[in-house]
Amino acid sequence: MSTTVDFIVVGAGSAGCIVAAELARREAGSVLLIEAGPTDRSPLVKMPFGLIWLMGSTRRDWCYQSTPQKHLGGRQLAVTRGRMVGGSGSINSMVWFRGRRDDFDNWELPGWSWTDIAHAFEAIEARLTPSQMKGAHPLSEALYSMFPEHGTEPPTPEHESAGVFAFNMVGGRRRSAADGFLKPAPKGLTITTEREVDRILFEGDRAKGVVLADGTVIRAEKGVVLSAGSSGSPSILMRSGIGPKDLLTGLGIDVVHDSLEVGENLHDHPAAGLHFAGPGSGYGLTPAQMPAWALAPFQYAALRRGRFASPTVEAGAFFNARGLDAAPDVQTHFIPYMLGWQGKRYVYGSGYFADVGICRPKSRGALRIRSRDPRAAPEIDLGLFNHASDIDTLVAGLKRLRNLMDEVDFGNRRAPEAFPGPSLYTEDALRAHVRDHAATAYHPVGTLRMGENHAPVSPRLSVRGVGGLWVADASVMPAVTSANTNAPSMMIGYRAGAMIAQDTK
Repeated sequence: MSTTVDFIVVGAGSAGCIVAAELARREAGSVLLIEAGPTDRSPLVKMPFGLIWLMGSTRRDWCYQSTPQKHLGGRQLAVTRGRMVGGSGSINSMVWFRGRRDDFDNWELPGWSWTDIAHAFEAIEARLTPSQMKGAHPLSEALYSMFPEHGTEPPTPEHESAGVFAFNMVGGRRRSAADGFLKPAPKGLTITTEREVDRILFEGDRAKGVVLADGTVIRAEKGVVLSAGSSGSPSILMRSGIGPKDLLTGLGIDVVHDSLEVGENLHDHPAAGLHFAGPGSGYGLTPAQMPAWALAPFQYAALRRGRFASPTVEAGAFFNARGLDAAPDVQTHFIPYMLGWQGKRYVYGSGYFADVGICRPKSRGALRIRSRDPRAAPEIDLGLFNHASDIDTLVAGLKRLRNLMDEVDFGNRRAPEAFPGPSLYTEDALRAHVRDHAATAYHPVGTLRMGENHAPVSPRLSVRGVGGLWVADASVMPAVTSANTNAPSMMIGYRAGAMIAQDTK
């Protein structure tokens, strides 16, 4: 591995794979893509159902935990983040949504309106070819009848709709940003795995390389791009001396640039759900389904079909929580599997699950490093429900979801609500359910928001206060998009490649 290149990209996640590939494709210079985790060469990564074993795997998941959440009774939540080539896009459920058009217009940033970024989605989709899932469970197929006027096309956050989702899967296999942009890797791009970056190497106020956790120094003549995600990128910046001065000096870190907002603005899609259970409904562990489960690995190996070709989240909906004649403000993820609600991984019975997640949460948290040690997990305060309107919207959404699920034509596969149960219809009971069981959709964003003036990152993705340093991942989103964030993260990576290549000519 060369110790000097033109560009270093830190993190081979959904955005990092693409920005590295685009810099090389545009002949901006030689590129080294550094990934802390292993490669994605694992059958579990390619098999959609494999995510149930990948999430929580210490080899391929950072396995972060949030701080105790004040409005969730002090509960700590799992903050699942992919740790391998492909990043979280190699362990997620592969749901493909661009977001709502006005998500980007509302950022009110030059170069980031819907008309500015639509072509980037089109370019990415030409490579990844996401499409509506084939072979979904009959329960998932039936979900469109929640809003039949939309038809059987994938639902959209633009208006109330339901149905089987589109996924970045091809032929029953995951197709991540790594698959679409790094295989084969373009000329001038080198990839190295299982090498964790400690901090940025500065000469004066200009980034000139990185220092790895083992002390190895790699130099970059033109600059460094951070694509380590909403947890990793701000952590590296803070260890490098860019962040709140008081925090850094307290940890014995020399301040390169006092940037108060580094790590601020952390937010995610909070969600809580309803469990339905009954014989003959969804997938589950029952005597009648044991032959199908036994056949599943062989069916998948031979035909790329069956239960192991399912990403578990197969369908969903967008609707207005209060039933107003307005744009959707909540999203439902529908899983046609029996999920335990008492903390057990495997439970007996068949059933299905549907949640409500807030499309545009107002609550904000923050991320801080705890020490100078790159192997120390950061302090992640998701700040869930710090803004009272979020829990109001979620409770209203759960109430309406119950009514909407009653209207879906599930036929003889319909099952009764098992948890929290139909007795919990009061406002206080639903609020308690949210407090005791809400989590997130694993879509953390915003810790290095783009913006004008004092924002940590400029609309051209450069880090303020220093030179030769950019950020390209979900951390730069000023506000989260109204659906799953994998596709928007890739769009940011694609745009970054074009911007950085242009700005460093």
